[in-house]
Amino acid sequence: HRAVVEAFLAASRGGDFAALVALLDPGIVFRADPAAVAMAAANPNPGAPILAPEIHGPEAVARSFAGRATAARPAFIDGTIGLVWAPGGTVRAAFRFATEGERVTAIDLVVDPAGLAEADIELAGD
Repeated sequence: HRAVVEAFLAASRGGDFAALVALLDPGIVFRADPAAVAMAAANPNPGAPILAPEIHGPEAVARSFAGRATAARPAFIDGTIGLVWAPGGTVRAAFRFATEGERVTAIDLVVDPAGLAEADIELAGD
């Protein structure tokens, strides 16, 4: 699981679209909580894909992440490796990963403060 998440982070940081697609299961789903969707709508980033509550398929999910995880850091989220955005050491977003074999099957993005508070999050070494 950790090797897959680390490979995902490297491919995302490097903008390697083909590597991202290769890491994603054909049935991949990226789910964003309502707070994440609202935040993305309130702060549009030119050229960034629109954040929907659910995005399906390897190509669509890869477009959401290619070249965009430069500030992401590995973290243990409820005991399982995932990624967080933690400016100044404060976790503002958590990405939970489900994997099967060498592929990511689901990614859940949590930015809602209540959801983050409920999670046990510990920053891991890069």
